[in-house]
Amino acid sequence: MKRIYLCLAHMSGQEQQYIQEAFDTNWVVPLGPNVNAFEQELKAYTGNEEVEVVALSSGTAAIHLALVALGIQPGDEVMVQSFTFCASANPVKYVGAVPVLVDSEPDTWNMDPVLLDEAIADRIRVTGRKPKAIIPVALYGMPPKMDEIMAVAGKYGIPVVEDTAEALGSYYKGRFCGTLGRFGVMSFNGNKMITTSGGGALICPDLETKQRVMYFATQARQPFPYYQHTEIGYNYRMSNICAGIGRGQMTVVREHVEHHRHVARLYQQLLAEVPGVKVHWAPSEEFDSNYWLTTVVLDADVKVREVVDNHRPHTDCEPNPNVMALAAGLDKAGIESRPLWKPLHLHPVFADSPRYVNGISEALFQVGLCLPSGPMVSDEEVRYIIDTIKELIIRQ
Repeated sequence: MKRIYLCLAHMSGQEQQYIQEAFDTNWVVPLGPNVNAFEQELKAYTGNEEVEVVALSSGTAAIHLALVALGIQPGDEVMVQSFTFCASANPVKYVGAVPVLVDSEPDTWNMDPVLLDEAIADRIRVTGRKPKAIIPVALYGMPPKMDEIMAVAGKYGIPVVEDTAEALGSYYKGRFCGTLGRFGVMSFNGNKMITTSGGGALICPDLETKQRVMYFATQARQPFPYYQHTEIGYNYRMSNICAGIGRGQMTVVREHVEHHRHVARLYQQLLAEVPGVKVHWAPSEEFDSNYWLTTVVLDADVKVREVVDNHRPHTDCEPNPNVMALAAGLDKAGIESRPLWKPLHLHPVFADSPRYVNGISEALFQVGLCLPSGPMVSDEEVRYIIDTIKELIIRQ
């Protein structure tokens, strides 16, 4: 069997048409009809007529520009979910601000609203100033407890930037993830729900904000007949070529999302037969995840064959040996897997960041694994993955 990847890009067949049109009309720069159309198609997909979308070079750029648009300054503090990829917090550093890392709650694995409230109150006590933004993440496509998070944000008057880079097509209580806060972030990296090769987008609350974001995304050039700049800008717009790929992908986005959900349901059904291995599932129907990646956790008493001996003691900064052994066994069988995100408060680069930790993300990092879930993963391959897991686990 060919190697099975976590989330391999899948083309619709129409991408070439939009790319060819861009070449034929010489629209190959970071503007053009594909960019405009892609933004409108994304807006329509959110189902929210009030929002506007700016197509950008990456999801990281989208977070960065959201912080710039909010006026975040050096020395300001931004509350960031700790259980996430580093791109959720790096842009805070870009603007010279301080990421304050907040741990997770066990239901969705996302930012704990109670801990967030306590952390903000403590930052105000310590610094005499309230944080300037909150960045919750929809981890692996699972929506956070947004009502509670928005209530905390409203209590202190702090804007929310939803990092929904992994959650295209996810909904919280019927509302499109990325449209609940002040800003929403999309990613179209090669392993996401849809791809533009590389790229992202920022969901803005209105046209005026979109225009402000576009200004910063195009080097903050002012409307003069010559080049004049009074503010620092960035080269963050998506090219017309990449937007053409995105337009082709938008023709199959609903199929991609449904396939991910189907794969997750199949994993849940088949892994029910494997004691000690549990699929992370939505806590209720209010959390309509796209299941970008199906994630599983191993019980403490699960043992895996050929536990990797790395000749050094295990630490809390790495997954437990059985998770690593399972990943190694899957790899030998031609199956890509990956440990859960290492919490940011365990990374050396964020050693100086204030953190409010409850142990949830560290415990999940120890025992969790991501399994292949993309649109190229077939039912037969899921069954092969489950059979391989069954062979690797030692029966107690």
